Amino acid sequence: MTPQQIFGNELASVLIRVLYGGKFSDLGPFRAIKLEVLNKLEMQDKTYGWTVEMQLKILGNKFSYCEVPVRYKKRIGKSKVSGTLVGTVMASIKILGWIFKYYFKNGK
Repeated sequence: MTPQQIFGNELASVLIRVLYGGKFSDLGPFRAIKLEVLNKLEMQDKTYGWTVEMQLKILGNKFSYCEVPVRYKKRIGKSKVSGTLVGTVMASIKILGWIFKYYFKNGK
């Protein structure tokens, strides 16, 4: 992962732990979820905020979850998100936006 991905991943994970009591250590994009649970989450985001939205809604609905650590390998090629300033900024805004929007929306 790039330095900005490492920093952003850690920042988002800390905010989720502090604000929501979640025990996620990563915002990795791979998810396994039962269809009926996914439908109950009523997912909205279709871009950068999708993974964090799912994590926040899992916590907000008190669904059980299990995090399985994954190893990252060096990427082949250049990412359209983390490999550009615009992509990094847009992803950061979206992820942090979901964390705070969902927090204040639910009256915390």
